[in-house]
Amino acid sequence: PSYLFGTFHLICKDDIPFGEQFKTAVKSAKEIYMELDMDDPATLMGGIMMMSMKEGKKLKDLYTPEEYKKISDFFKDSLQTPIGLFQSIKPELLTALIYPKMMPCNTVSGVEEEIMQLARAGNKEIKGLETMAFQSSVFDSIPYDKQARHLLEAIDSVEKRKISFGLLLTAYKNQQLDELEKLMNDPESGIEDNREVLLDNRNKNWVTQLKEIMKNTSVFTAVGAGHLIGENGLIALLRAEGYTVR
Repeated sequence: PSYLFGTFHLICKDDIPFGEQFKTAVKSAKEIYMELDMDDPATLMGGIMMMSMKEGKKLKDLYTPEEYKKISDFFKDSLQTPIGLFQSIKPELLTALIYPKMMPCNTVSGVEEEIMQLARAGNKEIKGLETMAFQSSVFDSIPYDKQARHLLEAIDSVEKRKISFGLLLTAYKNQQLDELEKLMNDPESGIEDNREVLLDNRNKNWVTQLKEIMKNTSVFTAVGAGHLIGENGLIALLRAEGYTVR
């Protein structure tokens, strides 16, 4: 058997749902795959290098003076960070900076970090289904002006998004895949516009890889929980390939 686990990229450290079943699966798998090779320092360095927009684009170029002031004020007042530090960063990545402010705790972690600790304790190497260069190209394929709109909308609806984020987190902690799917399909989630590039195409690529990898060994695969659900999710795609998934 191989194992499939849905992660949540930002979560309160005390809420990470690792039961004994989970720990047994990590221990018994021969190889561990995540979206990226998280224990390779080059991955982190590559990520830093690839955060910038192409062709010298700047954040100021994407907004009217009034819109830019609104974003600048939000970063200064709510994030206590001057927007000038992020002039070249892709707007979609800046949107991610808002989410820790929505967390009901001070110690925020990622499920991936905890998996890495378990892997290290078992002397298991983490392998990646994608490279940082590929993930960067995914964000580059979404027009920067579209990303800029998304960032502005997120700032305009922080309180509303805090409620939606809380519902997502609750569904995740309770392992309610049906509820997660319903919430992610809501137009307010902002996923629908870019579902193909952010989820569907990547899922299909991963299944092509996993079919070969799982032929020879037991694998523990941990990717964002949003990749498990729906007709183009990993569960449905693996079943379509003839695997028994329970």
